[in-house]
Amino acid sequence: MSWFRNLSTKAKVLLCLGIYLGVTVLLVVGFGSAGENPEFAPINEFLLEPWVPIQLGPFDLSINKAVLYLVLATGLTVITMTYIARRMQDKPNRVQAAVESVFTLSRDQITRDNMSTEMAAKWFPFICTLFLFILFSNLIGYLPLPLNTHETIDVFGVQIPSLAIYAATANLSIPLALTLVVWIAYQYEGIRAKGLIPYVKGWIPNGSPPALVPMIAFIEVLSQIMRIVSLSVRLFANILAGHMLILFMGGGLAVLLGLAALGWITAPIAIIFFLFEVVIVAGLQAFIFATLTSIYLGEAVAEGH
Repeated sequence: MSWFRNLSTKAKVLLCLGIYLGVTVLLVVGFGSAGENPEFAPINEFLLEPWVPIQLGPFDLSINKAVLYLVLATGLTVITMTYIARRMQDKPNRVQAAVESVFTLSRDQITRDNMSTEMAAKWFPFICTLFLFILFSNLIGYLPLPLNTHETIDVFGVQIPSLAIYAATANLSIPLALTLVVWIAYQYEGIRAKGLIPYVKGWIPNGSPPALVPMIAFIEVLSQIMRIVSLSVRLFANILAGHMLILFMGGGLAVLLGLAALGWITAPIAIIFFLFEVVIVAGLQAFIFATLTSIYLGEAVAEGH
């Protein structure tokens, strides 16, 4: 292998790329195409089949994989804070240092930078919990767990669900529920601090021409409603898109098209998407959601528009 070490970086890259493309051609020639697979439906990965059916009148409270992920995220959030709080050390270990970094980020950059000191002290526990819950929900969504009941594995006659990835935040109902809590919270805080009429009047900038007040009022009401859409859909769409990309690049596209060799090409792309989602998107979306929550709470009680 000394000859390989003596090659330049460019030559090494070109050689590896050539080998990779050569193997791809051999796989295509050797396995060919089985044709499009109409039975494969990628959307099945996101269907919520009830594990324990619970129906209370018109409300479906069945336990499914989304509930499992919510329980896992909630448990991790509670354990993280209570475990570290009870085991604080003067010389923190790596786990404590990581949690303290999240604590500092939530307290200083997310909360204190967007609201008064009094408001920050009051709402920091909520915002930090929200940030951690979404972060854990996003991260565990990339852990393969035995959840795929559509494709089971036969182990001594027992049908065991195959591995799959899923995130509770990839279901719109979860981000929407979190968004409604945030929306009601900052509306309540604004009304409590200013009163209903002054709070609503505060949506109109001072000095606005009287003739434009109805139009501005309509736009402001619409913007309040659109916050529900933007806050929930942003989180939902980013996580769902990431999961779909990993699913298709990780083999879904090869199965769908019936071209096994395609998996050899898309697998490295799937790994890149996976690392990008885990390292950047999961944390970034939690940060954005928590930051916007802090901004909305801060501006709800602010004196000026």
